[in-house]
Amino acid sequence: MVLSRPLVLVAAFLAQVVLQAQSDTTVLYNGKILTMDSKSSVEQAVAMREGKIVAVGTSADLRKMAARAIDLEGRTVIPGLIDSHMHAIRAALSFSTEVNWIGTRSLAEALDRIRQAAHAMPPGVWLIVAGGWNAEQFAENRRPSQAELVAAAPGNPVYIQLGYGWAILTPNALEKLHIASDSDLPPGGKLERDADGKLTGAVSGAQNAIIALFDRLPTPTPEQEVAGTKKFFRELNRLGLTGVVDPGGNNMTPGSYQAVFKVWQQGGLTLRVAYGLCGITPGKEFEELKDLTQMLPMGFGDAMLRFNGIGERITWAMNNNDHPTEADREKYYQIVRWAAERGMSITMHWPRDDSAGILLDIFERVNREVPIANLRWSIAHLNNASPESLRRMRALGIGWTMQPGQRVSPVETAKEIGVVVGAGTDAHRVASYNPFTAFQRLVGGSGAEVPSRAEALRLYTMGSAWFSHSEDERGSLEPGKLADLAVLSQDFMTVPVNQIGSIESLLTMVGGKIVYAAAPYASFEQ
Repeated sequence: MVLSRPLVLVAAFLAQVVLQAQSDTTVLYNGKILTMDSKSSVEQAVAMREGKIVAVGTSADLRKMAARAIDLEGRTVIPGLIDSHMHAIRAALSFSTEVNWIGTRSLAEALDRIRQAAHAMPPGVWLIVAGGWNAEQFAENRRPSQAELVAAAPGNPVYIQLGYGWAILTPNALEKLHIASDSDLPPGGKLERDADGKLTGAVSGAQNAIIALFDRLPTPTPEQEVAGTKKFFRELNRLGLTGVVDPGGNNMTPGSYQAVFKVWQQGGLTLRVAYGLCGITPGKEFEELKDLTQMLPMGFGDAMLRFNGIGERITWAMNNNDHPTEADREKYYQIVRWAAERGMSITMHWPRDDSAGILLDIFERVNREVPIANLRWSIAHLNNASPESLRRMRALGIGWTMQPGQRVSPVETAKEIGVVVGAGTDAHRVASYNPFTAFQRLVGGSGAEVPSRAEALRLYTMGSAWFSHSEDERGSLEPGKLADLAVLSQDFMTVPVNQIGSIESLLTMVGGKIVYAAAPYASFEQ
């Protein structure tokens, strides 16, 4: 049989298409692919092309498609992790100029990082640990003393912050900030003294006092902020993170977003960021939010950087306030109703269930006037949520961004009621940004509320994707979805619980592009 010339040309064209598709296809094979699809399927291989998953299946079948094949050697692959509540943009600004205590297992190791930084930096340069640690992570189970910090860095001012309630400074740091007595501190701050009445170098106080104290520290240059953004996002990639939902936060101004915008404009983002905006100035939040969002319709941006609404602090008066006045509630209502009318998502910081009814009353009032069920509103923290609060949230379509803490949170009750839950850390001032540390706390408890490992992984993938309106694009490894994934150093599903926190990614991909690679895959990173 002799084909006509047109048929020959068509056949040649189709062959070229097939060859082109194969030449662009990367296949990870011989592994354990946790797809997180609706059936929690486990496959051997995953194929990707042009930034998306094109197939999952057996190694034998998918290797036929590959131009580039990467042998997983039995390792576990998970969808890229998404932190539903991380102050990543803020943390990134100073990451290149800070000392990081996350992951240290002893105070001696933490102090050694101060010592190393002091040797690497010129005398007089500030050494700052901005948070993300706690005394319980140290074998010594205690905080550092001023004398230990001076011994580690005698020629540098040192500032160490623990959450939002405590900080310790070396004598030259106190001198540079002109702090000699309580009157030199922000309102609400207090210098601690030992049993003999001598100053210890520590400062304690309410959250606003510690925030104001931190604001007195030197700020990074714009170049350092850009460098920090790139460095911090790659650090998150190292831990299998491919996305964050960033709720704004304390200290954030419009200028605070310029570094992430610049990296985005340069095509340098290695992490998908859905960001929110907070009210900045007490009493002027509504005017500021109106002004800031005039040119930011909900969802504005692209797959790497996207505007995701307002929160987590919408008004200062309602922030951490169990007893807001009627005027406080009314002002808050005006803002969230305005957001609802514009189709905006909101997230609200609310840690206590015994007063959650105050917030839910306002949400229900708005919903009677402007339906909010499809807007992906959420409450952050609320880790002691009661069944009653969860049922009210479910009726409004409100999700819950939770962070594993010392007590077991009611994640299984939330699942039964039908509340969407996304897992996260609230990093990096108050907690480690390491998702595997959070996983270890989440699955390492006891009782009916402890989720299975598969369910915990779903909270950090499909669950968190919901809060950025992207669960149809990512959160699972299925054909048509973005090729965001991580190859793990240990099998999350079988490793002993006490080793989960030490898991890292050996290969992280965002949109099919390798953004982090360690041995044995380092040669694949370009």
